Amino acid sequence: MDIVLYDTTLRDGTQRAGLSLSLEDKLKIAHRLDALGIHYIEGGWPGSNPKDAEFFRRIAETGLRDAKVAAFGSTRRAGVRCADDPSLEALAAAQTPVVTLVGKSSILHVEHVLETTRDENLRMIAETVAYFKRLGKEVVYDAEHFFDGYAADPEYALATVAAAAESGADCVVLCDTNGGSLPGAVDAGVRAVRAHIRSPVGIHTHNDGGLALANALAAVSAGCVHVQGTINGYGERCGNMDLVPLIATLHLKLGRPVVPAAQLGQLTEVAHAVAALANLNLDPHAPYVGRHAFTHKAGLHAAAVAKLPESYQHVEPALVGNEMRVVVSELAGRGNVRLRARALGLDVGDCEREVLQRLKELESRGYQFEAAEGSFEMLVRRASPGYVPPFETVGFWVISEKRGERTTAQARVDLRVAGATWHGVADGQGPVNALDRAARQALRHEYPELADLRLVDYKVRIVDEHLGTAAKPRVLVESAQAGERWTTVGCSENIIEASWQALSDALELALLRRRAAHPPATAG
Repeated sequence: MDIVLYDTTLRDGTQRAGLSLSLEDKLKIAHRLDALGIHYIEGGWPGSNPKDAEFFRRIAETGLRDAKVAAFGSTRRAGVRCADDPSLEALAAAQTPVVTLVGKSSILHVEHVLETTRDENLRMIAETVAYFKRLGKEVVYDAEHFFDGYAADPEYALATVAAAAESGADCVVLCDTNGGSLPGAVDAGVRAVRAHIRSPVGIHTHNDGGLALANALAAVSAGCVHVQGTINGYGERCGNMDLVPLIATLHLKLGRPVVPAAQLGQLTEVAHAVAALANLNLDPHAPYVGRHAFTHKAGLHAAAVAKLPESYQHVEPALVGNEMRVVVSELAGRGNVRLRARALGLDVGDCEREVLQRLKELESRGYQFEAAEGSFEMLVRRASPGYVPPFETVGFWVISEKRGERTTAQARVDLRVAGATWHGVADGQGPVNALDRAARQALRHEYPELADLRLVDYKVRIVDEHLGTAAKPRVLVESAQAGERWTTVGCSENIIEASWQALSDALELALLRRRAAHPPATAG
């Protein structure tokens, strides 16, 4: 692999308006990226907020298989020694093997944003890179606004990257920070830098002109060996360069694999899982991985692909983990069901078609199973011959009340277990918490093993945004028990009903997994 991938979803990606990741979300995404084969994962800016500092502590405890973790920061402040700069102290305290430093390449920013001199900016770059090299770090230097700076003053822009390279930067990354450069300018800028310094050169592009991927590919063609981007192109304004189509294009179009071939098939799953953790709907028409990336309507196209799929497809969908769809005939995707069930340790047997039909029916009603592996597992289990649920819902009610500054909730749940009906009534901090506690109370006599089950995350996403308050909410609930975590989904016009669907799946799955781990003793 001659090109390395550097993911900044956990920092640059979170600058997208409306995107917020919890600490647990960030850890999950990091492990997903590691499994995909990403080489560098930028975890955040430890000097900017406590959550990022905690991320670096937690990721060091859990560890990654192959990826290197990078902490992000800026060059020292003007007029301040590196050893006296609190932000550099926080960066060093993250104890990551890699630090990424951003510095100014544009004279506009040097004089009007930093309000310092050309020479002081060069010293800031050189001294900060050298400081972290003395600490034994691998240093990635991000030359911010490089292409704009190069267009305005080529000599000074080249001097800034030379300052980083000569001070020991392991890679100098050229940033199209405003996202307005054209591929020709990127090509020329990369070639000029490669002729000027000996350090490896990388590229970091934004999508404000709709050219982030084209610019990144132009940079690679010009000799860049390090590419930065985010999953699904998340980022400020119009977003960063999307690593997903970059990975697929390099591998399938240019013959330059950047992740192992076996991992290429994870692209669709990873794109959807990150979108779900970000609580965003993935664009169904996203290249390579969107639900409709290989969908064909009735007529000439559908007739042609039924005979010869490559007649209207630029790549084989399965190579990136996607599948071809024909809207009117709903081409079967039983292979996907089989593979997903096998990954969960289940044998779907003769139930593939039934599970697939049920899955498609639920997805047409607003459910989404990409990040709800728990509910998918329940689909498979319920389709198994002779399956008997550990409990059945008889009914429930929830009341929320506000008096003064205090809001309370109470719920009652009626469940049938082995022919008997059990009732649970509980107060909660909110309606979902009350519903969860009432269900456990109803089940505690028959299933005391649910005592250590925890609800650790709860997300709501509107499916039909154009309907306003009448829109249908989709609820994702993440549960944890005995070191295992799983996510379940519900969808209904009523948010409480959607929450109950996800909660009941979580409770049922907890019982089934506990039963599998500790089967009842048999008489003998």
